[in-house]
Amino acid sequence: MPTLERTQKFFDGYAADFDALYGTRRSLINRVVNPLLRRSMKLRYQRTLESCDPIEGAEVLDVGCGPGHYLVALLRRGAARAVGLDFAEGMLEIAGARAETCGVADRCELVHTSFEDFEPKRPFDYVILNGFMDYTPDPATIIRKAMGMATRRGFFSFPAAGGILGWQRRFRYRSRCDLYLYDRPRLEGLFSEFENVSIETIARDYFVRVDIEH
Repeated sequence: MPTLERTQKFFDGYAADFDALYGTRRSLINRVVNPLLRRSMKLRYQRTLESCDPIEGAEVLDVGCGPGHYLVALLRRGAARAVGLDFAEGMLEIAGARAETCGVADRCELVHTSFEDFEPKRPFDYVILNGFMDYTPDPATIIRKAMGMATRRGFFSFPAAGGILGWQRRFRYRSRCDLYLYDRPRLEGLFSEFENVSIETIARDYFVRVDIEH
């Protein structure tokens, strides 16, 4: 099965369980295990929301938006428009329901497509690719395209190679979909053409913020 199709199939079926990682479902795993193994998800979420400032009136693109947590949070904070891309229909169904429930559906656009095929009519203030680079075989092309759409900041997360958490994740995903892990020297090379780049280690991930100079 081709890489993209395999990843799409996995996340379409994983949508509800992935949504629960954000604490939407009470269970022993979500109370105990996820805070230990998936602390980076919470940290990159917090870092991104804090760094999307000023958000009032801004437009946001979330690539691989999943169940829509970033979109809804930023719209509730004052974003004028948020576009979420995902190739997993199951994820978009949850995101659409969340936007409706939270009263922001009129400012939220959900697009069922791959990032490679997405061509926006205008740029965005903030472009988010958290939890997306883990599954792309050509990170350089994705980074350039994403930063070409951002006018203020771009946000990326990358799973760290090495260590017990890197080994554990690679083992879990070997039967699910292709997974790509990174180290700091490789990230420094991938972002070497950009200025104002911050690479932060957060739990088992790297969180990268790129500011646009004006």
